[in-house]
Amino acid sequence: MTNGEHPVTGAGMDVDWDAEAGSFDDEPDHGLRDPEVRRAWAARLRSWLPERPCDVLDLGCGTGSLSLLAAEQGHRVTGVDRSPAMVDLARAKLAGRDAAFLVGDAAGPPVGEERFDVVLVRHVLWALPDPGRVLRHWRGLLRPGGRFVLVEGVWGTTASAVGIPADRLTALLAPLVQDVRVERLSDDTRLWGKDVDDERYVVLAGVA
Repeated sequence: MTNGEHPVTGAGMDVDWDAEAGSFDDEPDHGLRDPEVRRAWAARLRSWLPERPCDVLDLGCGTGSLSLLAAEQGHRVTGVDRSPAMVDLARAKLAGRDAAFLVGDAAGPPVGEERFDVVLVRHVLWALPDPGRVLRHWRGLLRPGGRFVLVEGVWGTTASAVGIPADRLTALLAPLVQDVRVERLSDDTRLWGKDVDDERYVVLAGVA
């Protein structure tokens, strides 16, 4: 997990996410507490997810803010996060919704034989070891006709940047999917609650 400002794993930083959970939603694009930021993410998610109700797997779900938007749009959500404290907050946030949250590793989520229409991931893949292998595993979690919704980016200066460029992610996905589309997000300040000058994007990719 990361918010695009504070990288967490795979970047030489160890963060106690249980300790951070209480303040995690303070970032505008985490808690979506600002109505304009929330509306911006809701509109984007509506355009990325299928129109019909479907099963969404939210990996590295944090406190469940995107899960909540998806549930509000009529989708059934399963969220996975390795932090029990994050999962507790997500369960509370989505109490009464058609959603379930599991403690586990996003790279190998504990969902058994269950399959999904959408794998939704925000600012997680770049920090995982061997993203190509992870994507192949996630591909196996999708039903025929399913899709990836991968929000990623590259943060920091050229010398110290962390993240995964869009061209690298699309190349990793190419052998696994039917089509790939990149939507740039950096210039939409409503999503971040501020101006950003780094690379932020979503990759949308469907499978046969």
